[in-house]
Amino acid sequence: MTTKNINKQPAHPKPFVPLLPYQRRDIESSARFRWNCWARQTGKSFTKSLRRILRGLSRRRNQIFLSAGMRQSRELMLKARQHCRVLQIAAQYTNATYFNDMNFTAGEILLPGGVRIIGLPANPQTARGYTGDVLLDEFAMHRDDRDIWASLFPTLLRGDGELDIASTPKGKGNLFYDLRNNPRFSTDFLTLPDAIKQGLNIDMEALRQACGDDLLFRQEFLCEFIEEATALLSYDQILACVDEQLQPAHAVVDVPRDAGDLFIGVDIGRLRDLTVVWVLAITGDVLLTVGLFELSAAPFRAQQAMLHELLSLRCVRRCCIDASGLGMQLAEELLTRFGKHRVHPVTFTSSIKSALAGDLRIAVENHRIRIPNRDAVINDWHSVERSMTSSGHFRISAPRQEGSHADRFWAAALAVRAAHDAHATIESVNTRPLSFARSGAW
Repeated sequence: MTTKNINKQPAHPKPFVPLLPYQRRDIESSARFRWNCWARQTGKSFTKSLRRILRGLSRRRNQIFLSAGMRQSRELMLKARQHCRVLQIAAQYTNATYFNDMNFTAGEILLPGGVRIIGLPANPQTARGYTGDVLLDEFAMHRDDRDIWASLFPTLLRGDGELDIASTPKGKGNLFYDLRNNPRFSTDFLTLPDAIKQGLNIDMEALRQACGDDLLFRQEFLCEFIEEATALLSYDQILACVDEQLQPAHAVVDVPRDAGDLFIGVDIGRLRDLTVVWVLAITGDVLLTVGLFELSAAPFRAQQAMLHELLSLRCVRRCCIDASGLGMQLAEELLTRFGKHRVHPVTFTSSIKSALAGDLRIAVENHRIRIPNRDAVINDWHSVERSMTSSGHFRISAPRQEGSHADRFWAAALAVRAAHDAHATIESVNTRPLSFARSGAW
């Protein structure tokens, strides 16, 4: 009588690749055209490279991996090599360098049955001349995506070629966004919370804090197609900071002297734009708007006189003034008269504008600033847009509307910067010469 040893292990255990449910679902899909919008850190490239290897072997068809750039292409091919090792697939690895109008390297893996996996950086010229199934990895990041599409699509028409498109969102001005509702594609959205529910072990809150930007987090991890030109502040955010009882001063004589230290932001204009002076006072943890001056087409002499009168108040602690273009001369004159401890010229650059806008936005989000209920102010703040450049960076801009070029927004942002920067003590205060009455105790 023979007794079976039920604990006996096979001499060669079957290769095993651990997969989460959403990864297995994608790999086992038989869809010819598949569109995946997956969040970062969810294993998008890992899953897609494995899917294409398995589909290539079963279909005996070459696989073309097109990535956003050379570095991404190499990373994707490394994942493919790792899959081959784990699955114990005999494979031969080569790197071929081609010289046409440019120098580029194509990674290549030769699989059993003559199946080739070809990894290419995104470029319309490099994409031509190949026949096989296609993976467009991080397609929203591809430059010249429509030219690449035109170069690659003919390869799919021969031999019932398959196409996988995978990316995280990068705005709405690209072909990846346009294809999301194409009825020929099987689509799959996967946010980071969805992946965590299906077993992905990752700390979403730590990622949110590390990202440090709510808009970027929503795009990269919640798969939102953020407008390429979208309002920096929503109306709801702005209205939450409106104080119905607030009546800021419109003349220097009405500025409250008993509100504590005052902080000023000045955005300079002349003919097309307003000159706006925003005055803040700190009450507890809140920045309270106590003064708001708007000068339209005012001569520089009048602007200078008004700012001299305002900065001569002893309660004014710090002033940040726009020193770009028209404001340069006025900023230099105020700096000379009142000193660097009270006047800080700010030259607008892309990075400075981004930092100023970010500080004001944080104040708004934390409800640390109070503004008057004025349509001009609310619409001005809402007009500021954050646009995404082709390189994936954000740019702050605003259209010129209703006689303003977001002048009220930038004046407020400069005032917030003045309040943040007010650490030094006031060494001197310039005032008018003292005057005495001709009669009296003297």
